[in-house]
Amino acid sequence: ISSNGQFEQTTLDDTNVFVSGGKLVIKPTLQNADLIEANSVINLTADGTCSSTVIKNCVSQTNLTTGAIVPPVLSGRINTKKGGTIKYGRVEVTAKMPEGDWLWPAIWMLPVNDTYGPWPLSGEIDIAESRGNNHTYGQGGNNIVSSSLHWGPDPANDAWWRTNVKRTALHTTYAKSEHTFGLEWSQKYLFTYVNTRLLQVTYTNFNQPLWERGGFPLSDSNGTRFQDPWSQTGRDQTPFDQEFYLILNVAVGGTNGWFEDGKSGKPWLDGSPTAKRDFWSQRNVWYPTWQKEGAGQMEISKVEMWKQCDGNEDE
Repeated sequence: ISSNGQFEQTTLDDTNVFVSGGKLVIKPTLQNADLIEANSVINLTADGTCSSTVIKNCVSQTNLTTGAIVPPVLSGRINTKKGGTIKYGRVEVTAKMPEGDWLWPAIWMLPVNDTYGPWPLSGEIDIAESRGNNHTYGQGGNNIVSSSLHWGPDPANDAWWRTNVKRTALHTTYAKSEHTFGLEWSQKYLFTYVNTRLLQVTYTNFNQPLWERGGFPLSDSNGTRFQDPWSQTGRDQTPFDQEFYLILNVAVGGTNGWFEDGKSGKPWLDGSPTAKRDFWSQRNVWYPTWQKEGAGQMEISKVEMWKQCDGNEDE
């Protein structure tokens, strides 16, 4: 139903993902309150609409005794896994980011296959992520986008912070008008940009093996020794040397720190077992921020993907 402890259930419903005025729109909406106010179960495996192979991503329940609730919000997430993948090349997505508290829009890429192992061993490319909150928000709202690469031997040793950069919009926000969010990726480097390749956000030069660059510990917290699955390829850019596909989504909330505890009136604590319920109970505060004219949705007018055409992929 979500990852990162996010609060949304992604749907196939045309209220959450639709085309309007020639633009693809991803719009979060409120969950059916009846499912939250009484004991209930959502089981997406029952009707075959679950797109995940992980059961816990497909089943959720409200339990009035424990304070657990089903996802309080419905939203959309679409990908090009079946129709468009690239290994080296360029991606450009022209989009207007959403405005609205606790919205988490993302334009990102995952590997088609987990060639080097489970996340983040096989990599992730975040072209642009933002927050729907306004510019007064402590961590930066929709006036800031960030780009990062995720890579590492396990989730606790994800070296994303070595390859993460924020870019502030000049005298405007990314929710006021469209911007083009781009990725250029080759065997020698990978960079993201906004509007023009001259406005780079994150730039990574593949001039040393990423395992070496990561400076990872020898073993995980249980003392199990890490194996290096990347260097055996002989390519410095591994794991960013496989086919990736594009994902566009608007997440909501979450418990992984994307929204820091105690900042700008955040209505839940990441570690709380009732985080989702606490968020839902404040909907009269945050939901109106999604309902201003033109707010509350990501609008995508163009997606382009170019594959690099050259014979020797190890060059």
